[in-house]
Amino acid sequence: MNQPNVHDKKSLSTGMMFLLAAACGLIVANLYYSQTLVGPISSDLGLPSGSAGLIVTITQIGYVAGLLFIVPLSDMLENRRLIVTLIAFIVLALSVAAFSRGSFLFMTASLMIGLGAVVAQILVPFAAYLSTEEQRGRVVGNVMSGLLLGIMLARPVASLVAGVWGWQTIFAISAGLMVLLALLLRSRLPVRQPRQGLTYGRLVASLLQLFKQTPILRRRAFYQACLFGAFSLFWTTVPLRLADQYGMSQQGIALFALVGVAGAIAAPIAGRLADRNWGRAITLSAITIALISFILLALVHNKSNVSLVLLFIAAITLDMAVSGNLVVGQRAIYSLGNETKGRLNGLFMAIFFIGGAVGSFVGGLTYAHGGWVLTAWIGALLPFLALLYFLTESRAKA
Repeated sequence: MNQPNVHDKKSLSTGMMFLLAAACGLIVANLYYSQTLVGPISSDLGLPSGSAGLIVTITQIGYVAGLLFIVPLSDMLENRRLIVTLIAFIVLALSVAAFSRGSFLFMTASLMIGLGAVVAQILVPFAAYLSTEEQRGRVVGNVMSGLLLGIMLARPVASLVAGVWGWQTIFAISAGLMVLLALLLRSRLPVRQPRQGLTYGRLVASLLQLFKQTPILRRRAFYQACLFGAFSLFWTTVPLRLADQYGMSQQGIALFALVGVAGAIAAPIAGRLADRNWGRAITLSAITIALISFILLALVHNKSNVSLVLLFIAAITLDMAVSGNLVVGQRAIYSLGNETKGRLNGLFMAIFFIGGAVGSFVGGLTYAHGGWVLTAWIGALLPFLALLYFLTESRAKA
């Protein structure tokens, strides 16, 4: 049933906020099911150990491409129809992944999953659009909390399912969930038709201009790219280390990944603090926490209980750093203007997901050829670069 276009600024209801948060979580989880399954997937598909990181990287490359070339459509096409269409595309991609028996077909499906999953980054600015200025930080924080829970729960759920029924099963289950989600969003979301202006070609071409003209975007995207690169490096390699050094099964790795869910608490807290102009303090804290986490992992690397405990702590602190800084960054981006929200958000997410793709690839490569210590020091380098850039911020509002 079509509903009138939404132009008023009534407070977003709790029910709609929960729906958007759950939708974002379920959709973005598709990007991460393979992260703790790189071992069994690469083994079944015949990929060498040094290329295992490509399983995650290909999905993130698809996501970046979607952010640059699909998300701008949200500033041009009716949003609800676009959202449902993209979820249908994800269903197709997940079905291909579930029945893949060769590396080429699975990698193709992974690329398609990444392309379709950008619908989450249409839903988040949709939530910001529906909210009032006074509640925007809280709304973005809560919706992002759902998205981040999806990221964090994807890893343990995938490991548990794979341990019982095989790694293909999680993709089949998710395809069914996406069908149900598409039907629910089709019936509940209001219509939002952006003002007609730029053609698609001009929308995409305008991305470079927006990047040049928006210093807050450049700064926030770089911070998050460094943190997300470190985050992706950790979660791509830590399952391999847990299996190699501690002999953990997929169920054990699932329980380890479940610990990281605690980091999602940072998102709504960061959103509320950002509404009180604490954005810079949150960013500095996030960068520092990530840097210290990796330094400790690099220094204490022997096969001991202390080293294992540090891995558990890092799983929480890295997730907190990434989720907290992400909410602050997105709140800053969403305050820049309604008609460019989709493109600004697409640019922001694309830049920091490039960082994630680099982190996944480099993590897999360094772990295979240099071991855990080299990987951990590379992980420390990324937030260190963010810290150096942060020190140039001075009192600029970013």
